[in-house]
Amino acid sequence: MKHFSYIFLGLLVLLWLPSCGIKTKIKRADRKFAIGEYYEAGELYRQIYPRVDKTNKQLKGRIAFNQGECYRILNSSKAVTAYQHAVSCKYYQQDSTVFLRLGQVLQYQGKYSQADKAYTQYLEAHPNDYVAQAGKYACAQIGAWKKEPSRHQIKAVKEFNAKRTSNFSPAFIGTDAGAVMFTSNRQEKSSDSKKAKRVSPVTGAMTFNLYTSRRDKNMKWGEISLPEGLYGNNEANAEQENDSTSQKTGSQELGICSFTGDGKTMYFTFSQPINGQDLGTKIFTSTRIGGEWGEPQEIKLFLDSSISVGHPSINPAGDTLYFATDAPNGFGGKDIWMAELEGDTWINIQNLGPQINSSGDEMFPCIRYDGQLYFSSNGHPGYGGLDLFKAVPTGEKDTNDLRLWDVYNMATPFNSNGDDFGITFDGETENGLFSSNRGQKKGYDLIYSFVLPELVYLVEGKITDTNGDPIVDGTLRLIGNDGTNQKLQVRKDGTYHLKLNKDVKYAMLATSRGYLNQKEQLTTEGLKDSRTYTQNFTLAPLSKPVKMDNVFYEFGKWELTPESEASLNSLVKLLNDNPNITIELSAHTDMVGDSIANKELSEKRAQSCVSYLIRSGIEKERLTPVGYGESKPVVADQALHKKYPYIPIEQVLDEAFINKLESPQQRDVCNQINRRTEFKVLKTTYKLY
Repeated sequence: MKHFSYIFLGLLVLLWLPSCGIKTKIKRADRKFAIGEYYEAGELYRQIYPRVDKTNKQLKGRIAFNQGECYRILNSSKAVTAYQHAVSCKYYQQDSTVFLRLGQVLQYQGKYSQADKAYTQYLEAHPNDYVAQAGKYACAQIGAWKKEPSRHQIKAVKEFNAKRTSNFSPAFIGTDAGAVMFTSNRQEKSSDSKKAKRVSPVTGAMTFNLYTSRRDKNMKWGEISLPEGLYGNNEANAEQENDSTSQKTGSQELGICSFTGDGKTMYFTFSQPINGQDLGTKIFTSTRIGGEWGEPQEIKLFLDSSISVGHPSINPAGDTLYFATDAPNGFGGKDIWMAELEGDTWINIQNLGPQINSSGDEMFPCIRYDGQLYFSSNGHPGYGGLDLFKAVPTGEKDTNDLRLWDVYNMATPFNSNGDDFGITFDGETENGLFSSNRGQKKGYDLIYSFVLPELVYLVEGKITDTNGDPIVDGTLRLIGNDGTNQKLQVRKDGTYHLKLNKDVKYAMLATSRGYLNQKEQLTTEGLKDSRTYTQNFTLAPLSKPVKMDNVFYEFGKWELTPESEASLNSLVKLLNDNPNITIELSAHTDMVGDSIANKELSEKRAQSCVSYLIRSGIEKERLTPVGYGESKPVVADQALHKKYPYIPIEQVLDEAFINKLESPQQRDVCNQINRRTEFKVLKTTYKLY
């Protein structure tokens, strides 16, 4: 019995020890989660989850959910699996937010249909939740959005993007944009010990610092270096234990900066856990004296020092600061606020309101010279993760005296299903830099450049005669409703090439001595992309008849077919373009049949054409219908000979010539050529005197 008691006691100890170990790990993980050390907390939750008894679904679901939260914040693809584990443990019975988070991370991975289902499940319990509504709406619209990208062109900036590191939130140093500063966790070596920076317990990556680079005369980015004067000797700190739950001092991190227009004053985000306490993030400022930055000073925005503030963006004048914070009385998550500088004091500190801020996170503000605000959000409808948005002030205020904005998603290529954020502009241009982790399996952030290509509108073409030969002395006049009045002599081959202006209606007039004028119209109004118009002109001669192609009649009759309208409408346009001419409109038949009947048929056909022109608004005094029957066969010119080599130049296609042709097909072709409708100019002075 004694031996049995010892064995039983030993088994109890063995069972008790793992249980104590799990509880200790859960407490440690929860503590790290609470202070924002998401990387280490996530790793602890990952180890704990399979060891929690399957029957304890409540605890197992919470562990899985917290693990998902850590991975979501760290942009890890493992968040999806963690949230799905939480759902399988029915954690939604404790907190239905798991469906919202699952929808967000699925959308982040571009799995829009699955994300839509998760949002739908969350909305069943929270039908008025804006973030879920926005996510579901975005999943439905994503196909249409991708068909309407911005005109901007982007590419990764290889000079800034070190391998296996995150590089983000670039900021030009002043409006001249000759230098840039950005945030990076690239590995630095100390000068003597060659020890690397420590790994952050928050991200599991190297701690973040600010780095700078300058353009050379060829606009190429130079060496990447730490800003002079901003950093002291951190080697002693670098050797300390990096665990804010211990009694050691955690490592400092600097990043996400902004500059006044003159480039002399910088604002940046600073973070340093001390003595096991997370002090959150603060905004510091530094002034450049000569080539070095001075001692940083913390700016005070709230009386409560525990409120975290970061992501500063100072306007060029240096008197208005925009920043991100989770201060009380916000709209949920992180919001964008603003403050104004009066002397040495920040006043009028206020939330930017519900048009900018949502129940999600709004961060990384960038204020421009013209008052337009750019920021990133995962609360407004977007492609997934953080999207870049543009907010334009309307000039009006609401009942709470808050400025009103028109807010726009910046579309692709700026936005993707990943995180897109940290934009900066090259002076007053529409070119600049931003950051994104799109396509990065390990979530690394890269810096991209963007340019807005100039919209180029062109019109080009050729002026020819009715045979297709170039008119070498053709002239083109271009008249626009913006005051443009340009005259151009075409090239020797009849071609021309003209540049057009944006949002202008144009009239074009092609002329040449011995030819009728031709007018055309085009517009660049409302065009979102560059475009080259092709506008050819075919000028009819004044001195000889012009055959009208594609004028057809019912067989053996004079009624026009519907297919004839296009050609007749072209003649209407020509007559309107040349309001001082009168014409003879003639119809011709072939030699088949009775000559008297043919003449009568041709007269009626000519009259049918004239009647159409009159119905189209042409004055009847300008039109003379004539039916020639078979009395005026065609005289072949070079163009006809080129098309039908068996017909000599200057050959009259009369009965004698046609009957001599050996091939029935050739005789049919000649008869068809003779069956035609033509017009020729009679006068060019109608109503001139």
